[in-house]
Amino acid sequence: MRIGIIGGGAIGLLFGAKLAMAGEEVTVWTRTKEQSESIAKAGIRLLDEQGAERVLRVFGETLSEARMRQDGKDGLNPVDCYLLALKQTDLTRDTIDRIAKLIVTTPGRPSLVCLQNGTGHLEKLAAAAAGRFAICNAVTSVGAKREDIRSVRYTGHGSIYLEGSKDAVRQKMLLDSLVRAGFDASLSNDIHNRVYQKLLINAIINPLTAIFDMTNGELPAHPGRRSLMKALHDETASILEAAGMMEWPDSWSGVLGVCERTSRNVSSMLADVRAGRRTEIDSINGAIVRLAVSLGLRAPLNESMLRLVETFGSGKEANGDR
Repeated sequence: MRIGIIGGGAIGLLFGAKLAMAGEEVTVWTRTKEQSESIAKAGIRLLDEQGAERVLRVFGETLSEARMRQDGKDGLNPVDCYLLALKQTDLTRDTIDRIAKLIVTTPGRPSLVCLQNGTGHLEKLAAAAAGRFAICNAVTSVGAKREDIRSVRYTGHGSIYLEGSKDAVRQKMLLDSLVRAGFDASLSNDIHNRVYQKLLINAIINPLTAIFDMTNGELPAHPGRRSLMKALHDETASILEAAGMMEWPDSWSGVLGVCERTSRNVSSMLADVRAGRRTEIDSINGAIVRLAVSLGLRAPLNESMLRLVETFGSGKEANGDR
């Protein structure tokens, strides 16, 4: 496949490297010229959990300049699909407009597959798309850590679910590519429920690791923190179930399982707080609070998470790559 990755953060670099490893033609669209030129010149350096590394050759482009790569002809090269790997904090109106322009001017009528945490981005993207291209949702729990502008460490295996009802042919092609790349990927006909399940997990692990300044595995190790996790889980699960999430009897075990499988991970929210960047707290716990209000429910713990992380993560600069 010909795949464009929009975003040069941990997730963007990881997907770009592994898809290139599977033999796909990959272009990574970054926010800065420095990063795109580094990737184009030297490739993506992929490290596994044991420290082994491999360099994968990909194309690099700069989203802010919307620079067109020329291969003896005018305009962009054809692309089968774009993967959007920017954080919610970077999906400003200007960036969304640039993404829409990039897609509609790309030959091949590519679809846009969204890998964001939280909720609210699909509506903004759909408004910009105005029916001109397909937008497909996706949920991933893979772990990655960006080491530098062209290096990424694969820190935790997880699942990838692709929405199965839109642009079915391309989605099946992308699914096959992801499986060849070594991901545990599948199509899902209940992606809305998958989104809620991931939102539940993120609403617990992300803010609490940011507040306590610790890795995912350290979070449940202390009885007091574990008790707070459970209370936040129960509040969030009840709100999401009232909103339509299917009953998930093992949800608490699911949260603890993620902490165990990604025990050495620094959550993206904690990384943002440490770097003084804006966090995705409003799109995660803020989304839970707004959902509770719409249902006539209360969400005091989620409100506390929102206020605390807003205080810690009030950096002026947002690095939106996932």
